[in-house]
Amino acid sequence: MAAPAHSRRRLLGTLASAGALMALPASASAGPVASRPAPAPRPDGTSRRKNAPRPLLIGAYTSAAGGSKGIGVASYDPATGRITAGGTVTGPADPSYLAPHPDGRSYYAVNEQDQGGVTAIRFVPDGAHEVIGRRDSGGAGPCHLSVHPEGRWLLSAHYGSGSVAVHPIDASGALGERTDLVTHSEPPPGPGQQGPHAHQFSTAPDGRHLLAVDLGTDTVYTYRLDTGAGTLSRVAQVSLAPGAGPRGLTFHPSGRYAYLANELDNTAVVCAYDPDSGRLTPGTPQETGTGSGTSYPAQFAVTPDGAFAYLANRGHNSLTRYAVEGDGARLRLLDTVPVGGDFPRHIALSPDGGLIFAANQKSGTVTVFAVDPSDGRLSATGEAFTAPMAACVLPL
Repeated sequence: MAAPAHSRRRLLGTLASAGALMALPASASAGPVASRPAPAPRPDGTSRRKNAPRPLLIGAYTSAAGGSKGIGVASYDPATGRITAGGTVTGPADPSYLAPHPDGRSYYAVNEQDQGGVTAIRFVPDGAHEVIGRRDSGGAGPCHLSVHPEGRWLLSAHYGSGSVAVHPIDASGALGERTDLVTHSEPPPGPGQQGPHAHQFSTAPDGRHLLAVDLGTDTVYTYRLDTGAGTLSRVAQVSLAPGAGPRGLTFHPSGRYAYLANELDNTAVVCAYDPDSGRLTPGTPQETGTGSGTSYPAQFAVTPDGAFAYLANRGHNSLTRYAVEGDGARLRLLDTVPVGGDFPRHIALSPDGGLIFAANQKSGTVTVFAVDPSDGRLSATGEAFTAPMAACVLPL
């Protein structure tokens, strides 16, 4: 019997090295509450002091051999990038992707399993992390989630079943029962695909449209969300080249352009975005600087000032640096640098844009780079931080 689609996706990066985050004392690890490595962020997401250690969360796989015990909790020095281990939030199964609530009081994790789910975790006043509930997501292999800017709706994408879902969020940060589930039934799957594989579901900067990236159908779908009922209506869609395998879409701060990483044909595409219709218009595919062959580009990160963009290349184990030109309309390839780990599944910039973190799934590490604000050059900040089966990194 063939493996489920989301299992085949995970097999790209299951051979992680041994090692573990600093374990909690036995008395503290008995329940779904982590130790206290750093104070919880304020509702506005800032530290109490400019150079104080800031929270870092690490999403990972728990069910695979050599996997994590849960969500890694750590802190980082915003000046040096040094990561200090804190503990683990136990309970959520395969929390491979994380997303914060806009108020900074809670965050959410996918449960990337055959019967997928989404879990809510709350920061409590003493700096601990409390699991406050799980809901079935309605699909197989949820791999991405995001919170609508209003803070009242959680959006999730299912790789295995090719569907997107909506859950309500109450005032406490807890999740309600799913209000909608939409499966991508057309166009037909692209070359080599057995069906749709939704890989991302997030809100455009205008707040009016939701964009769902589907690797299996080579399509980006645009939806509107009824913010009263939590239901979706499709308003547009655009197809990429057959076999492109679109995976991750990241907007430029201008809100008029977005950068799409195509996993299967090893390209990057600048897309113009129309906020009136919600439609994307893809440009000409560009190289990733990784040479011939498939390097499984994962996703972009764009500096807060919009001057530079970075692309994680999992097969090449590198980060590509682009100069952003034309107020977001063009990417000019500058160079690639080794990521210092194996299979960078996810990258994220610190809130001030001074650091970039890479979650390297196969090597079970997080690596950190300082970003030169003048030219965007990346400089490794020190030794890799051990994080088994790291799939997502979230600096707060």
